[in-house]
Amino acid sequence: MLSTKEEKKNNIIENSLKLFSKNGFYNTTIPDIAKSMKMSVGNMYNYFKSKEELAKYAIKYSTNILAKELKTINQMNISSKEKIYLFTEKYLENVKKSPEVIEYFLRVYLSNREVFAKGCEGFLCVSEFVTEVMILLDEGASNKEFRQQDFFPAFAVIMGALGGFAFLSGEKVLEKDIMEYSDEVAENIYRALKYEEG
Repeated sequence: MLSTKEEKKNNIIENSLKLFSKNGFYNTTIPDIAKSMKMSVGNMYNYFKSKEELAKYAIKYSTNILAKELKTINQMNISSKEKIYLFTEKYLENVKKSPEVIEYFLRVYLSNREVFAKGCEGFLCVSEFVTEVMILLDEGASNKEFRQQDFFPAFAVIMGALGGFAFLSGEKVLEKDIMEYSDEVAENIYRALKYEEG
């Protein structure tokens, strides 16, 4: 169970994700977030010392949602191919249900690296998620479903495809509902990672 303070903190993060992803990091102020929460600015500072600190919490919070889902999938007794299909489906469901989470990652975290330079270097703030992707890839390679390759190209194949679809969905250019593309996207990712004899 979350304490009332934890719950409040998560509500602030969820509201800030919406505002940051809609208006950008620099155009969103602590007073804007406080107003959306019907809180005083002073009270906001009881939870987060600065907008930068809030931004770092927000990236951890949003990627941990994905990390938990992937961890559950990684623990299932199914093939690596099925895991890719399930993870793709869960990821695209998140894009549809909480677009601000993915938008935040694309529009704020990746675009304003200077904000995350201290305390979020490298994969520090997204480490739980990255670890689960590593587990998925390692397991797939060890059971000869995926070919052995460096982590970064394999990670880029997965996240490039999923991030690309999140972007297309955000830009409202997809001709069908995003969930209708799930199997095709998963198949493309799987084919790019697949182990082939000889």
